[in-house]
Order: sequence, then C-alpha cells, then structure tokens
Amino acid sequence: MSYAYIQFFSDIDLSSLPEVGGKNASLGELFQALGAAEVRVPDGFALSVRAFRLHLEENGLSDWIYQALAAVNVRDVAELSRVAREIREKIRHAELPSGVRRELQQAYAELSARYGTSEADVAVRSSATAEDLPSASFAGQQESYLNVCGAPALDIAVRSCMASLFTDRAIVYRAERGFDHRSVALSVGVQKMVRSDLASAGVIFTLDTESGFRDVVLVTGSFGLGETVVKGRVNPDEFWVHKPTLRLGYRPIVRKELGSKAIKLIYARGGTSPVAEVAVPRGDRERFSLSDDEVLQLSAWAVAIEEHYSRRAGAPTPMDIEWAKDGRTDELYIVQARPETVQAQRSQLDFETYRLAAKGKLLAKGKSVGTRIGAGPVRVIRTAAELRNFRPGDVLVAPMTDPDWEPVLKTAAAVVTEQGGRTCHAAIISRELGIPCVVGARQALSVLPNGEEVTVSCAEGDDGKVYAGRLDFSREVIHLGDLPAPRVPVMLNVGNPERAFSLGRLPSAGVGLARIEFVISTWIGIHPMALLHPERVPADALAEIKTRTHAHARPADYFVDKLATGIAQIAAAFYPRPVIVRFSDFKTNEYKNLLGGAAFEPTESNPMIGFRGASRYYDERYREAFGLECSAILKVRNEMGLTNVKVMIPFCRTVQEGRDVLTEMAKHGLERGQNELEVYVMCEIPNNVVLADQFSQIFDGFSIGSNDLTQLTLGIDRDSALLARLFNERDDGVKRLIASVIRVAHEHGRKVGLCGQAPSDDPQFAEWLAGQGIDSISVTSDALPQVLRVLAAPVSADVRPAISSSSALVT
Repeated sequence: MSYAYIQFFSDIDLSSLPEVGGKNASLGELFQALGAAEVRVPDGFALSVRAFRLHLEENGLSDWIYQALAAVNVRDVAELSRVAREIREKIRHAELPSGVRRELQQAYAELSARYGTSEADVAVRSSATAEDLPSASFAGQQESYLNVCGAPALDIAVRSCMASLFTDRAIVYRAERGFDHRSVALSVGVQKMVRSDLASAGVIFTLDTESGFRDVVLVTGSFGLGETVVKGRVNPDEFWVHKPTLRLGYRPIVRKELGSKAIKLIYARGGTSPVAEVAVPRGDRERFSLSDDEVLQLSAWAVAIEEHYSRRAGAPTPMDIEWAKDGRTDELYIVQARPETVQAQRSQLDFETYRLAAKGKLLAKGKSVGTRIGAGPVRVIRTAAELRNFRPGDVLVAPMTDPDWEPVLKTAAAVVTEQGGRTCHAAIISRELGIPCVVGARQALSVLPNGEEVTVSCAEGDDGKVYAGRLDFSREVIHLGDLPAPRVPVMLNVGNPERAFSLGRLPSAGVGLARIEFVISTWIGIHPMALLHPERVPADALAEIKTRTHAHARPADYFVDKLATGIAQIAAAFYPRPVIVRFSDFKTNEYKNLLGGAAFEPTESNPMIGFRGASRYYDERYREAFGLECSAILKVRNEMGLTNVKVMIPFCRTVQEGRDVLTEMAKHGLERGQNELEVYVMCEIPNNVVLADQFSQIFDGFSIGSNDLTQLTLGIDRDSALLARLFNERDDGVKRLIASVIRVAHEHGRKVGLCGQAPSDDPQFAEWLAGQGIDSISVTSDALPQVLRVLAAPVSADVRPAISSSSALVT
C-alpha cells in the first residue's frame, strides 16, 4: 500500500535526509546499496518529519514550544531542565494525528508479516534532520527504545521518541552549534530487533578513535543489547583490524583487548520495562564477545560501508557503525551507520604532542581518550543534581557521564569515569570537545576525593593516568606540511606499540628499530621459558601465570599472541614502509625480573657483555623461547600480511654465531629471502666492523647501535655514572668505525643505517652521518622535526668522510 507519512528502508537513501533525518537516511542507504550483496541490515521503516510537524501542529504545541525555547537561558541548568521537561511531557501525552496513527499501525503490521509474526519486536530510534552530519555527531542527543512489541507500545514509544528532540542536552547542543530549533525536526525509525540480548553487540569505527589513524577498523563489543556499549555502561572488548591487508585477504587482527563486560541488557520478563540489566557470568566476562572470524566479517562490512559513503561524498568518510549479533541464528547485522565527526574534522597535517615535565604519584588509571593532558581540582559527580557544584576548570569524576551533562562537560579540565570504553558517550563527547578523558578507571570515585588537585594524562599510550597534584606539562603542534624532505631517509625508533598509530602519521621513512623488549616487559611480563616449562616455576609465580594465560589453550600461545599483536600494531601503523624488528636483547638480570624468570637465568657479574642477544637464540637455555619469538614474527608476516616487517639480530659477536642464528630461524619458518624476508644485523661490536665484509655475506644489511659500539670501543660501561663524562658517541675513534662499516658494506652491496641515540641528541651528528653516505638514520619521534630540517639544508664542509680508503681500518 502507499503511505503519506511512512517510508520503508527499501525506499530511502541519503537524498531522503530532509524527510527522514540522518539516521534513517543512512539505514535506507545501507539497506538499498549494500544490504542485498554485502551487508546484512534489519528491515524497518521511517515515520517522516512531516508526521512530527503535524503532531505538534494538530496538538497546538508548535508555536508554544519554539517561543519557550527562544526565551530559555541554556546556561541556567535549572531553568533549562524545567522548560525542556514541560515540552517533552506535552509532546508525549498528546495523541498522534489519526492519519499518522493509522499508517503507523499498518506499517508495523506489514513489517511484522515480513518476519512471519503478528507483533514483531522492534527498536524505535530518533532520526533528526541535523543528525549524523559529517560536521556534527549529535551523539546521544535523543532517545532509543528497545524491545517494543505491539501497536499500543509502539504508539507510546514513537511519541516519546519525538519528545526526545527536546532533551536538555539536545537543546544545548543545537543552541551552541548555531542550529535553529525550528529548522530541526525529527523522524522516527522503527527497525526489527536483532536478538543480541542472547549474544553480543557493539560499535565500530573505521579509524583509530584516539590517533585518527585511518588504516584500521576498531571493533568494540560486549554481551547483550548494544546500549551498554553506546552509553558507556561497560568496558567492552576491543579489536583493531588493518584495512590494507584485510583487502588482500589476510587475517590482520593486529590487536585485541579483553574487556571486563560486567553487565548486559536483555529482554525483560514482565515488569514495567521491556529490558533488564543483569550481571554477566564470570565465564563470559573472561572470553571475547566475538570470534576472530566474526571480527573480520564485521571489519570487511565496515570497509565496504566506508568505501560506499566515501564514493557518495566524493571524499574519504570515516564511519561510526553499530552492529549486533542475533543469538538465535548467530547472524551478524549492521543496525546503524553514520559519518564519524571528531577525527574526520581534524587536520591530518597538524601533529599535536603533550608531554609531562615529570610524573607524580599515580592515583588511578584506565583507558585514555585522546592524547592530551589536563589538570584541576577533582569534582565527584554521581547524579545530575550534583552538577550545580561543578566549576569551570574542575576535573569531572563520575561513574559514567550522561548526555544531559554536556553543558558542564564542555567546561571541564578533564573527565574520569569508572565505567565505559573508548566508544562510550563520555569518550565521544570528550573527543569532540578536545578534553582529556580516562574511562574505565576502576575505584576512581574512592581514590580521587573532592577538591584534590590532580593531573589527567592521556599522552602516554593506551593507559590514561591520573596523578596527584598539578603537574607541569608542555604542548607542541607541528604542521607536518612544513617539514622538509631530507636528503637521507629518516626513520623512527619505536618501542611502545600504543603510540604507533599516532607516530605513523609523521613523515618518516619507516621504523629503523622496533624493540620487542617493551612488549615483553609491559604487555606480557612473563619469562617465555616459564610458559614452556611451568614445572620449573615456583608455585606463587605459577598461579599468577595461570591467571594471566587462562584464555589460551597453551600458555606459550599467550606469549606468541601478545608479542605478535605488539609487533603488528607498529607494522600496521607504518605499512607499507619498512619496520625493522629487533629480536629480544634483554640482559640476564632483566630477564630474571620477568615473572618466573629467576628459575631460568644465571647470575652474571657483568650482564652488559654477558649472555645476551644472538648468543641466547641457539643456546639450549633459551632456544625454545627464541622459537616463540620467531612464531610471533611469522604470524605477523604470513597470517596478517604485514610483510613490511624485517628482522634484526642484536649483539652478534661472530660470523659463525650469525650463521647459527639464521639456521635456528629457518627451523621456525623464518628463512632469509623467503617471502621477501630481510635479515639485518646490529653493528655494535668492534668485530662487526672488522669483519664487515664477512657479515655482509650472510645478512642483508647493518644497523649501527652507536650506544654499545661506543662503550665497547672506549671500554666504558654506558650505565656507569662515574664514567659518563667520557662516554661520547662522537669520539673520533667511534666515528672512524662507523665510516668504515658504511664503506665496506657498500662495497659488498649492503645498506647501513644507524639507530643509536647520537643523532637524536645531536642533529649535527645526523648531518655528519649523511656526509659518510649512510643509507638511513633512525631517531626518536621528538627529534624527527629538527633532524629533517638539518638534513634538508645544504651539506656543510665539515661533514666530509672521516677517513679515506687508504687510512681505513683494515677489514
């Protein structure tokens, strides 16, 4: 039949936005363009804007509402709340116009029949005409109603949805962003429910929400209906998938994090509410809400949606998507999609960094939102009634935020919540407002008392931290378009995978040194041999190991998976630029500090030049653990498709030792030259220079570790405070060795880079290296801009090669 006020999704596309609002227009676009072939979308219909306006007009509400809004002071919280509540009550209690009510009942009956029932369970969602625009998110501004069943319940839900155009938060949002209230109308979407109460649901972003990195999909999920994730009621599971290699057919889940998922929403059995909140059983909390296959399926759909919207817009359009899994059929569905509005509007050419001058006492931590730092006095807010105590510049601390709190949120120095994940309301609004926010900070309300000065730091990776006191910090903005191209490729030294997506935006030639020790010490924390031989581990350490690895069939798989994702996150951030990953180079005293490590490490009087680096990899005391490192690299390259990963052997004392390590690697599937695998060797021992011609026969290149090369050349322990004044990487002897290895390596067709600290500390040293003909220089991220500028300038006269061929060290 034909309708005057109803349009089914099959008749809607993005051009329908003026009639059905942003959300419904987007659902219709998905249903039409992608539903049949690629993306599964539940059917439904939209009650048009025309029905909304008629409802106000026939009930004599239109002029009264807009006159009341014109007179209200949106900064007066009490007055705003009173006026908005009165408006909503009048809309909610007014009867729908008879023609609208009749068509609503008929369309509901038709939708129910399509699903083989007389009364389908549906979701009723608002869809404003200014909603889901590329320039404004309107996140959480209006209400949704779930598990609505039967025509009478649908009638009530529709009127309540219409009324929610006038929530306190929606009125303030429009007023402060210059939207005329009368020009914004509301359509109501009615969509068949997906029984995710029996399974799981969540949110997808087609970029990394914190860094704005565009080459990943972020999937979040939790058990039950998706409102718990959207509204920040739970700390969800998180999965990052690399788009470029996903398109090539690989399985690039470059990272996944298990959320606590404490509660879930399910269909209620009786009572006044159609949904109920219940605790998630412990067994479910300790497992992921999606399988790897399901994560990859959702990511593929997300990429298809983003590509479709980008074609329609004529420009890259990152997306914010909601998904649900039906627990009866195990089928996945997309239930909403809208343009992402925060990172998409930020300049991709501005790189902003915040740094703490010094750290204080750590009071609380959770997940960081954004990369900024803020400080101020704590203001604990548990209910909306306490908002009157909030002062601009306070740090808002709450169990979670409510969309109605936005007028206060925008004046906060920072936000800390005990609940929620990176896609919850607090996170979305904080990003939009540019406020540092820490979510999922357990016990924050008890450890952060009112009035105490704190500093909230989101500038240290995934962990957002709250420190005691008001700490000094700095802010720097680099305009990437102003950085010049250097005459020598400049790479980065990267240790922390959590910063990789942000650092990947910098104009570097790749990663010259990725230290996996950081991943092992901070993400894993367990000695790999303890995972392979638990029978040798003391009982107390073994109990902790079992707790950490319980989700894995074999404890060793925990090590491989965590190490692989750490490496993969760095490799994905810089793809397809090369990423040189150095195998572990802990010293025995450092390995001993890992959980279970004491049972496997000897005591050495001088660990700095002891059982470290290459010597461990083929030794019975560590050989099996080295196999785990190789397995992680193999997973990154072969399963995830990140073949830009190259590997490097540290502290390789002799040529024969190099051959032994290559043999060991081949046993575990890592064979030099196979699948374009390149293997480099650290040049940090004088013997690497003396025998550079022979090392060139078995390795693809050298990376000079100037720290160790200096200490072994000058005979100085680089950790000795007594001799620090003599430790100088720019000593003439060290420079002769560096110049020599560059020359000999080039004679044998091998490339040479340098990944030591010297050029980061002294950009002029980078200029000297360029003068020697080095192939690349790897520096810390903070040193990159200055090094680029130095290497873009004309060559100075004092950077000529330090030695001639006649005076070179004999090799």
